[in-house]
Amino acid sequence: MRRIYFLIPVLIFILIFSACAHSIAHSPILKDKDHSDVPETEAPENSLNRKESGAAGEKDIGLIDANKRFAWDLFKKINEEDSDKEIFMSPFSVSGMLMMAYNGAEGSTRDAMARAMHYEGLSIDDLNEGYKYLISRLNNLDEKVKIEIANSIWSRKGFEIKQNFIDINKSYLFSDVESLDFANPESANVINNWVSKKTNNLIPSIIDPPIADDVMMYLINAIYFNGEWTEAFKVKNTFETDFYSYDRKTDKVQMMQKNGNADLSESDEYRAASLTYGNGKAAMMVILPNKDINEFIKNFDHKKWDEIVENLRPVRNVNLQLPKFKIEYGIKELNNSLASLGMEVIFSERADFSGISENLFINRVLHKAVLDVNEEGTEAAAVTVGEVMKTSYSEPIKFIANKPFLFVIYDTEDGNILFAGKKLFGDR
Repeated sequence: MRRIYFLIPVLIFILIFSACAHSIAHSPILKDKDHSDVPETEAPENSLNRKESGAAGEKDIGLIDANKRFAWDLFKKINEEDSDKEIFMSPFSVSGMLMMAYNGAEGSTRDAMARAMHYEGLSIDDLNEGYKYLISRLNNLDEKVKIEIANSIWSRKGFEIKQNFIDINKSYLFSDVESLDFANPESANVINNWVSKKTNNLIPSIIDPPIADDVMMYLINAIYFNGEWTEAFKVKNTFETDFYSYDRKTDKVQMMQKNGNADLSESDEYRAASLTYGNGKAAMMVILPNKDINEFIKNFDHKKWDEIVENLRPVRNVNLQLPKFKIEYGIKELNNSLASLGMEVIFSERADFSGISENLFINRVLHKAVLDVNEEGTEAAAVTVGEVMKTSYSEPIKFIANKPFLFVIYDTEDGNILFAGKKLFGDR
């Protein structure tokens, strides 16, 4: 009997960047959208050759595993905040921005970030080599899929940054580096133009002018994806049908469908299908939980993810249906989510980013992502911004004995109480 998979009640969708084993056919890449009305900005050249055939750096399984753990930790925290909303975000973009900051973190701040991002036991050198490998590999993953991952550091003109911080992020994270007069309203436009260019104009802006006087730096990661399905859906087969939404309402969607082979994974908790792009090195996993989607996400982690991927099996004669859809998520502030994972210190004046400069903390982490899924394939982009500020002048902590108090004169070495008293009144 023909197996029919209606991917409509509730779904989780994940773009996978991996060496998928079951590629079926090749298709040309989606054409880039024309957004010629957005001006380009001159950005400094970085050292990454986007066309190189081999990946730079060194593959680090520990980093890859840590990023998967952090991805699901973060996704679950965001879902707790937005359980009644559609979500689309890029954990890799958030990790990339935080790795730039990590290169300037010291002491307990670096320790807190390492715990939250599962970097404990991984040396800073191995992490940087690992990111160099990941970025260069993903940017050249598949000739039929366009992926661009870009990092940048934008600092206030005249603000001194330690050269080692700049050198490491340029060498390993391929970061563009620019110093701007933040007092000039055009500075925000220059940064936004860089973001727009790196996301193929899907995200035209992320910084609102004017830039506050105490903002010293922006750390920005941008990621762009454009891939055509290995086996495209035919437009003539798309039809309108019901979508049984989370709020128990029945909506209408344009449902794409195709018949043929598919890679499926099943258990008592879910059904999943993997749809590949290009030559099969990138894919979208669509997961249909068998229970409430938020309960499913609450109990989801990297182990469950690995299980789904490992259990994929090729199945013949599948009728696969997936709605066309678009999502625009954010601008979302991630401070609460990251703090709840153990990174509170980076948002406080106790932060130690002395590897960048003295007296800095991250004021906000902002994230925006957009997605367009249609018969041809998928176009997606995300941006993560770390807004770095100078710690403000703090009033001295006050201790004013202007009310009744107890007092003790004692020996500080052995604690002998020499005198003890109580003061109740002022001068009378």
